[in-house]
Amino acid sequence: MDRLQHKNTWDSGEGAFLGGGRWNTKNVRAVYCALDAATAILEVTVHNGFDDLDSVPRIMTKLSLLEASSIYVLRSDDVPNPNWLVPANPTPNQQQFGNDLLAKHGAFYVQSVVSKHSWNLVFLAGEFGEYSLVSQEKFALDPRFVVSI
Repeated sequence: MDRLQHKNTWDSGEGAFLGGGRWNTKNVRAVYCALDAATAILEVTVHNGFDDLDSVPRIMTKLSLLEASSIYVLRSDDVPNPNWLVPANPTPNQQQFGNDLLAKHGAFYVQSVVSKHSWNLVFLAGEFGEYSLVSQEKFALDPRFVVSI
């Protein structure tokens, strides 16, 4: 899920490039994708809140992975620090670990921090060509999530 203004650059990794992310340092073009729409909503909400999702136009992008079974799966036992999989700010070591995974594999699946029974895909923009755009649709938040004044 992206802001509507980024509809055509959703897979550029620009946001992660500028600010870094849980699994990458600044200057690395990582693209973060939830494997399902509900997790995408939670991932964006945890950073921006429901008011933002209600008032800022967003686009929900669906992609198809051409070789989904060949993507590396980062299992919790393979993570050096188990606290990297709980809600907290990422450490530089965690970000470097993610950089190394991206350099080695180009993409990986990782457990969502906001919903530990859900999964995300992280891939290196421009280096991972095993996907195709399926659809993009304007996102509409259920208004019951927004608190009335």
